[in-house]
Amino acid sequence: MSDRHDTQPATMSAYDTRRWLPTSVKEMEALGWDSVDVVLFSGDAYVDHPSFGAAVLGRVLQAHGYRVAIVPQPNWRDDLRDFRKFGRPRLFFGVSAGAMDSMVNHYTAARRRRSDDAYTPDVRHGMRPDYPTIVYSDILKRLYPDVPVIAGGIEASMRRLSHYDYWQDKLRPSLLADCAADLIIYGMGEKPVVEVARMLEEGASIEELALLPQMVSRVPLDLVPDADDDNIILSSFSECLAHKSKQAANFKHIEQQSNRYHGATLWQAHDKWAVRVTPMYPPMTSEEIDASFDLPYTRMPHPRYRGKRIPAFDMIKFSVNMHRGCFGGCAFCTISAHQGKFIASRSPESILREVKAITAMPDFKGYLSDLGGPSANMYGMHGRDLTKCSRCMRPSCLHPAVCPNLDTDHTALLDLYHRVDSVKGIKKSFIGSGVRYDLSMHTNGDPCHDAANMRYNRELISRHVSGRLKVAPEHTEQHVLDLMRKPSFDLYYRFKEIFDDVNRREGLRQQLIPYFISSHPGCHEIDMAELAVKTRDLDLHLEQVQDFTPTPMTLATEIYYTGIHPYTGKKVFTATTPAEKLAQRQYFFWYDRTYRSGIVGSLRRLHRPDLIARLFPGGVGYSPAANQANHQKSQYKKRK
Repeated sequence: MSDRHDTQPATMSAYDTRRWLPTSVKEMEALGWDSVDVVLFSGDAYVDHPSFGAAVLGRVLQAHGYRVAIVPQPNWRDDLRDFRKFGRPRLFFGVSAGAMDSMVNHYTAARRRRSDDAYTPDVRHGMRPDYPTIVYSDILKRLYPDVPVIAGGIEASMRRLSHYDYWQDKLRPSLLADCAADLIIYGMGEKPVVEVARMLEEGASIEELALLPQMVSRVPLDLVPDADDDNIILSSFSECLAHKSKQAANFKHIEQQSNRYHGATLWQAHDKWAVRVTPMYPPMTSEEIDASFDLPYTRMPHPRYRGKRIPAFDMIKFSVNMHRGCFGGCAFCTISAHQGKFIASRSPESILREVKAITAMPDFKGYLSDLGGPSANMYGMHGRDLTKCSRCMRPSCLHPAVCPNLDTDHTALLDLYHRVDSVKGIKKSFIGSGVRYDLSMHTNGDPCHDAANMRYNRELISRHVSGRLKVAPEHTEQHVLDLMRKPSFDLYYRFKEIFDDVNRREGLRQQLIPYFISSHPGCHEIDMAELAVKTRDLDLHLEQVQDFTPTPMTLATEIYYTGIHPYTGKKVFTATTPAEKLAQRQYFFWYDRTYRSGIVGSLRRLHRPDLIARLFPGGVGYSPAANQANHQKSQYKKRK
């Protein structure tokens, strides 16, 4: 560990740049530094908040005595002065595309270029390239070929092995095959990045660093071992290009090892060398995750953005993240592949310290926008017998049924809500993160457990909803839900009954807003028609909907690309063409006359006149809006 413990001046104004990690040489010199140990390049604006990766890694390294500078959204199109300004760091360059995969950030599900960027001041687009991990790393290696470049973040993490790229519509190799970076740190980076800094300071080589957990590295082919319990040899990239079934089979291994407590090392040949992926670190303890969240963040964007708006910051400004990880295992989600399946929870004391810090912010009005995590109500949850968890390779603890070893008692979470709400200055704490109602509604026959979970649902609805509670059933049809690894839609009906009952008893007028996905693998037009009918019967005019977008390293993406379910080997239909996708998406908007003729034509082609009658009981030409207007005219005439 470095012994360079720099201290900040005792008194500084709210916008004194010395409260942030330096982003310029002038700011570095204001701290009394003449050089830095590590320079972090990020595709996002620099917000000094525990929700932004560059800030977290920078503060963690700072806490271990290292001098860290951050270069947010460097200009890669000019004379590269942003890449040169700090010169050669003592230890290494860190590179990240930002909090999102750049292609998800840049393009819609229809592959159209987005016009804004929530992680950029004033949502200005074009402030990062496509694949910034590749672009930034290549530039740094050209300028400083002998300085280690370590890539990380969601883009590098999810592209660590061969993967389907939806925007190029092709299988791509590990990012290390396209990128000049020496190593990739995948997953949450606090522990590995500190070890990298420590070992480099001690003179370690890249080859030695590559043996750390959560590392992706290049290895000569002759060093690839034989397969055993600790080493899984995946099909090579060239084999996956030639046979989609091999890519599907690879994914099963990748997902299973990502979800293991003690995973195996993965190896995949890429032409003349192989990619090695070492297992994840064990889940962080409460003490370790507290140490990360308790660092001296300013919780604000850097002063260079003063007067500008960063929407991604606005969304989390008054929110608190209580834990990491997710054991839901949804087929279209990357959380467990990046954060792990096992929950790492902060201590109540750490959470309360952050809540008190928020109440001291000058523009805080008393309302916490979110008290949650990747899934809001997984805080503190784990298996009763952890030895069983250590052997488990299930991708989901909730599907196809809740694991009998999982302790789903919500008592501790309720107690924490109560403690937060009792903090001076807190008027209301809302739960803005997604709630897994299959978890909160789970019963195991224990009266105390079942009563606590019902109490959680009722308190959630009565005390922690900001007018609208968002939940994610995702679909209504069972075979689609099974592929999604989501619970039966019957559970949504039951949760809605509780929601409506609480609103009625409390005199509230809150809305339950469900999320749905079209064109997910396994979903046909007729499934969307059934979804439309069921949501119509619920009197829902859907808002929170999306067309399935394949993103690297999800089960759904592997099925989309290969047409094969990696766990069964069976073929699965997926809507892939624009026409097929539109044919499904239109059913979300059955109430809009613009889509009516298309829906009717689709249902006639599917020989389902019964669904036409159910969607449009007043006839195909019937318009609810027009009918309401005619009714009002009739009532007016009667009064006259």
